[in-house]
Amino acid sequence: MRPQSTAGLLTLALLPAAALVLSARSAAPPSGGPRPRLVERRIDFVKDVQPIFTTTCISCHGPKQQKGGLRLDVRSSALGTENVLPGKGDKSPLVHRVAGIGPERRMPPKGPKLTPRQVATLRAWIDQGASWPAVAETASGAGHWSFRPLARPALPNAKRTGWGHNPIDSFVLARLEAKHLLPAPEADRATLIRRVTFDLIGLPPTPTEVAAFVNDTRPDAYERLVDRLLASPHYGERYARHWLDVVHYAETHGNDQDVPRENAWPYRDYLIRAFNADRPYARFVEEQLAGDVLFPEDPDGVAALGMLAAGPWDESSQQSIRDDTVDKKIVQYLDRDDMVTTVMSAFAGATVHCARCHDHKFDPISQAEHYNLQAVFSGVDRANRAYDPDSRTHRARRALAKREAELRVAGPGLLTPTVVAEVAAWEKARGSNGAVWTVLEPASVKTANGSVPATLPDRSVRFGGKRPAVDVYTVTAHTDLRAITGVRLEVLTDASLPLKGPGRQDNGNLHLNEFRVIAAPRAVPAEKRPVGLVRPSADFNQEGWTVAMAIDGNPRTAWGVYPAVGKPHQAVFELREPVGFAGGTALTFTLEQTHGGGHLIGRLRLSVTSAARPLLASALPSAVAGLLSVSPAKRSEKQKVELARYVLLEQVETQLRALPPQRFVYAGAGDFKPEGSFRPARGCRPVFLLRRGDVNQPGAHAVPGALSLVPGLPANFALAAPEDEGARRAALAKWLTDPRNVLTWRTIANRVWHYHFGRGIVATPSDLGKMGANPTHPELLDWLAVELRDGGGSLKALHRLIVTSATYRQSSRHHAEYAKVDGDNLLLWRMNVSRLDAECVRDAVLQVSGKLDRRMGGPSVKQFVQSPGIHVTPKVDYGAFDVDAPAAHRRSVYRFVFRTLPDPFMDVLDCPDASQFAPVRSSSVTPLQALAMLNDRFMVRQSEHFAGRLQKEVPGNVRGQIQRAYRLALGRAPTAREGSALAAYAGKHGLANACRVLLNCNEFVFVP
Repeated sequence: MRPQSTAGLLTLALLPAAALVLSARSAAPPSGGPRPRLVERRIDFVKDVQPIFTTTCISCHGPKQQKGGLRLDVRSSALGTENVLPGKGDKSPLVHRVAGIGPERRMPPKGPKLTPRQVATLRAWIDQGASWPAVAETASGAGHWSFRPLARPALPNAKRTGWGHNPIDSFVLARLEAKHLLPAPEADRATLIRRVTFDLIGLPPTPTEVAAFVNDTRPDAYERLVDRLLASPHYGERYARHWLDVVHYAETHGNDQDVPRENAWPYRDYLIRAFNADRPYARFVEEQLAGDVLFPEDPDGVAALGMLAAGPWDESSQQSIRDDTVDKKIVQYLDRDDMVTTVMSAFAGATVHCARCHDHKFDPISQAEHYNLQAVFSGVDRANRAYDPDSRTHRARRALAKREAELRVAGPGLLTPTVVAEVAAWEKARGSNGAVWTVLEPASVKTANGSVPATLPDRSVRFGGKRPAVDVYTVTAHTDLRAITGVRLEVLTDASLPLKGPGRQDNGNLHLNEFRVIAAPRAVPAEKRPVGLVRPSADFNQEGWTVAMAIDGNPRTAWGVYPAVGKPHQAVFELREPVGFAGGTALTFTLEQTHGGGHLIGRLRLSVTSAARPLLASALPSAVAGLLSVSPAKRSEKQKVELARYVLLEQVETQLRALPPQRFVYAGAGDFKPEGSFRPARGCRPVFLLRRGDVNQPGAHAVPGALSLVPGLPANFALAAPEDEGARRAALAKWLTDPRNVLTWRTIANRVWHYHFGRGIVATPSDLGKMGANPTHPELLDWLAVELRDGGGSLKALHRLIVTSATYRQSSRHHAEYAKVDGDNLLLWRMNVSRLDAECVRDAVLQVSGKLDRRMGGPSVKQFVQSPGIHVTPKVDYGAFDVDAPAAHRRSVYRFVFRTLPDPFMDVLDCPDASQFAPVRSSSVTPLQALAMLNDRFMVRQSEHFAGRLQKEVPGNVRGQIQRAYRLALGRAPTAREGSALAAYAGKHGLANACRVLLNCNEFVFVP
């Protein structure tokens, strides 16, 4: 059959597959054309089909547009419609359209038509099942393997039997057999326990633990070992350190002013808790993006937001540049870009930041999508955020805050019999608290140490300028009031003060050490005399720092206002004898604040009264005082509601003051204390698509959203309240953790694999896109991702699955012939030898020497000497630090990490630069490392401690000490030759130097 026309060709195109490519009956060309060469092979999608799509179809059916709802650069879109019916090329509309059959217009409508060979190729490909390999890519990148739908692959059938412990081994063995390779035998038990212990908790096993495992004859001995390690609290410390690399965490700002962040560490402790608790991975993701919104009852929901603030922050630009400038917009866009980069690379393995100035050059990520992601974080800054680490306190504070909000809008329904009775009891208990106070207008205000006073219209005095450590305020005022019986000192809030005050300390508190009053006739100021103050009262007293201490004559005691920051307070002092002069009285008030640390009053107001005693402190607003002047029987319903609201709010505030003080975490925040020009958005800042990434070329307004490349997962967020910044973060968190989000589950499965084998199934853990590496075992990666996703998101279960596999348990023996086939061991025919990272080296040295401090959590230890009083990048000296200080013995995860001033010892051991993301640590072997391990002060001193431990545990027996040293450092006994050689060395150079030799051997820093 050789048709001589196009119509004949089209008829042939619809014949059964047996008459086409596979049977060498390829379609003939249109009339007059040469007959194509017959093709007798299976169609290869990448070589034969994909080029057709790319050159003739993608412009109308690709990432830019999808005419007719058809997209041919994404596997799920192309094969998930009725256009392609696998196995039925003659019935597939795609073939009909490209061949011009039927009433529909022939495709493509413009430009060159498909050749007969191309039509026949597409028909044959569909007849053969429309195979679309996992790693197939189109020019746009949308068909890349990592974007395809996630499904559990079937386990491959390997020829070899009797090898393997779980499904992981089936995938690995199938790849090995395809290359005619065989797995290595299982490692010996001493090697296994050392390997898995370092992997799971970052510490070496003790000699007792090694002996117990080696001698454990139970068939599940290894599984029991793994379970014990996963249950260890040190597991959380190990994997928290890994995660801190991923999000480029440090405890300083970086940039030109590398200022310390004293409150960054609660995020690190959150990670340790989360890993130890085996927090489901979806929740782990959601907490770090929107824990305060999605899990408001859990204090970890705030601490987890430290991830958003983990990276560098440009303090000088953020605090010094005005909001209405182009430069400030630039720094805000860059700050959000870092947040987007951190979140999307850590959780989705996507290089979204590459689309900041233009559409992504390789992956189907548009520039608009980058700025839509920036819009998610448009209300977020990096700042100290208050929270309650104790869950009960957290819940109590939330409940009281909710009650407070309800009371402020309550109506007549508030007046229940119970509330009416409470108000009556409160009013009765107040006694003579309804005294009328006369506010004094300051005639002069002086300060001893440079605080700058400003008198406000309400006659209060606000103090600004520099904040000295101590100060003395002197206020002079005049009054015509006669027979003064009491003085009232109000400490007031102000928006300019830390946390709104009333104090000038960073946490808003204050201390008043001494309060004195001098009175004189206004006309004869020289006739001044001290005024005796008695029976002081205050509406708040810090425990151990009561108002009575302000008049006790002891400058070391004080009235403390803390922790009720952000609230006005008052103290009332009765006069021992009434004071007042005909013609007016001049009063001089001295307030000594010598506690230190800047615990100064930020704003104050002074009043006097001639009311009858006793006088009690009261913080009654004038409106409430007016209500009390009306008898209960004559009050209107509105007045009753107002008074009841005040009484109940006062109860709430009293309960709030009774709670423990809040702590702070450096985290993503929408509300915080302003510093210079750095002020919270308190909402969402506008974000625009910047043409070429230039802030001077704003384009369309960005709306919060994600990426469109994930099949079946909408990129646009349906937000009930689009301007709610918390709702934006919550929407992104839910998008990332959606079971359909193939990137999230592949990324974490690959990341966990990487930590156990030193290389991920994809060698670029934070880039699963087109420019990242291709997976060595794509089906295995998908199987692991599905296992994690559908198994509840347990990372511990994933760790257990990996480390109990036969693949992980292999020895690291070398095989010269196998190395010729797979020199990089990508197929895992043996276990990779790994070098301990910097933290493991340091922690192992401490454990072996007997000096490891296993205490967990708390503020980071500064293993350096820092010069005081420097605001910008401090001067730190690691060499001057006492290596025997208690801080030197904490695990390395608790080190205070500078961004621009790294610890030289850790730096030389490849501890990463905290200014950069480190999804994969470098692992070099250099002479500098050898020199550091031999000569660093830390190593020398720990070698001495190691020797002291040996002498204590094995006194007077050098050979016994060497035996013990080997078991502690290397987990095994020395050979006869090793024991003799090291014992001789110890006899000549001392045991401490012998210990240095042992800690410097390859076997100590490498794990086979």
